Amino acid sequence: MGAPSPARTAEAVQRAAGVIAAKARGDLDGAEALLAAFATPADQARAFALLAELALGLVRAQTGQNMDDLVQELNLLVEQALSGPPR
Repeated sequence: MGAPSPARTAEAVQRAAGVIAAKARGDLDGAEALLAAFATPADQARAFALLAELALGLVRAQTGQNMDDLVQELNLLVEQALSGPPR
Protein backbone atom coordinates (compact mmCIF):
# COMPACT_ATOMS: atom_id res chain seq x y z
CA MET A 1 0.00 0.00 0.00
CA GLY A 2 1.67 3.22 -1.19
CA ALA A 3 1.05 6.87 -0.60
CA PRO A 4 -2.51 8.14 -1.05
CA SER A 5 -3.37 9.53 -4.48
CA PRO A 6 -3.16 13.29 -4.97
CA ALA A 7 -6.96 13.47 -5.23
CA ARG A 8 -7.42 11.55 -1.97
CA THR A 9 -4.80 13.73 -0.29
CA ALA A 10 -6.49 16.93 -1.50
CA GLU A 11 -9.85 15.68 -0.24
CA ALA A 12 -8.37 14.87 3.17
CA VAL A 13 -6.70 18.29 3.46
CA GLN A 14 -9.96 19.99 2.50
CA ARG A 15 -11.73 17.93 5.17
CA ALA A 16 -9.14 19.04 7.74
CA ALA A 17 -9.70 22.67 6.75
CA GLY A 18 -13.43 22.05 7.08
CA VAL A 19 -12.92 20.83 10.65
CA ILE A 20 -11.19 24.09 11.52
CA ALA A 21 -13.82 26.19 9.74
CA ALA A 22 -16.65 24.33 11.48
CA LYS A 23 -15.05 24.85 14.89
CA ALA A 24 -14.51 28.55 14.16
CA ARG A 25 -18.20 29.05 13.44
CA GLY A 26 -19.18 27.05 16.53
CA ASP A 27 -20.39 23.95 14.65
CA LEU A 28 -18.81 21.37 16.94
CA ASP A 29 -21.10 18.59 15.68
CA GLY A 30 -20.04 19.33 12.11
CA ALA A 31 -16.39 19.33 13.11
CA GLU A 32 -16.82 15.97 14.84
CA ALA A 33 -18.58 14.53 11.80
CA LEU A 34 -15.75 15.65 9.54
CA LEU A 35 -13.17 14.18 11.91
CA ALA A 36 -15.04 10.87 11.95
CA ALA A 37 -14.99 10.79 8.13
CA PHE A 38 -11.23 10.19 8.01
CA ALA A 39 -10.52 6.58 7.07
CA THR A 40 -7.68 6.15 9.56
CA PRO A 41 -5.88 8.16 12.23
CA ALA A 42 -2.84 8.18 9.93
CA ASP A 43 -4.89 9.79 7.14
CA GLN A 44 -6.10 12.40 9.62
CA ALA A 45 -2.56 13.12 10.83
CA ARG A 46 -1.21 13.44 7.28
CA ALA A 47 -4.02 15.80 6.29
CA PHE A 48 -3.56 18.11 9.26
CA ALA A 49 0.23 18.07 8.85
CA LEU A 50 -0.05 19.09 5.20
CA LEU A 51 -2.65 21.71 6.06
CA ALA A 52 -0.31 23.16 8.70
CA GLU A 53 2.57 23.26 6.20
CA LEU A 54 0.40 25.05 3.66
CA ALA A 55 -0.93 27.52 6.22
CA LEU A 56 2.55 28.32 7.50
CA GLY A 57 3.69 28.76 3.90
CA LEU A 58 0.92 31.31 3.36
CA VAL A 59 1.92 33.21 6.49
CA ARG A 60 5.57 33.10 5.46
CA ALA A 61 4.70 34.47 2.02
CA GLN A 62 2.69 37.32 3.58
CA THR A 63 5.15 38.24 6.34
CA GLY A 64 8.53 37.39 4.86
CA GLN A 65 9.48 35.54 8.06
CA ASN A 66 11.53 32.38 7.79
CA MET A 67 9.94 29.08 8.76
CA ASP A 68 12.02 28.66 11.92
CA ASP A 69 10.82 32.02 13.26
CA LEU A 70 7.21 31.20 12.38
CA VAL A 71 7.39 27.85 14.13
CA GLN A 72 8.95 29.47 17.20
CA GLU A 73 6.15 32.06 17.26
CA LEU A 74 3.56 29.32 16.83
CA ASN A 75 5.07 27.36 19.73
CA LEU A 76 4.74 30.43 21.95
CA LEU A 77 1.10 30.83 20.92
CA VAL A 78 0.43 27.16 21.69
CA GLU A 79 2.01 27.56 25.11
CA GLN A 80 -0.10 30.65 25.82
CA ALA A 81 -3.27 28.94 24.63
CA LEU A 82 -2.64 25.92 26.84
CA SER A 83 -1.80 27.97 29.92
CA GLY A 84 -4.74 30.35 29.56
CA PRO A 85 -8.32 29.86 30.70
CA PRO A 86 -10.22 27.01 29.05
CA ARG A 87 -12.28 27.92 25.99
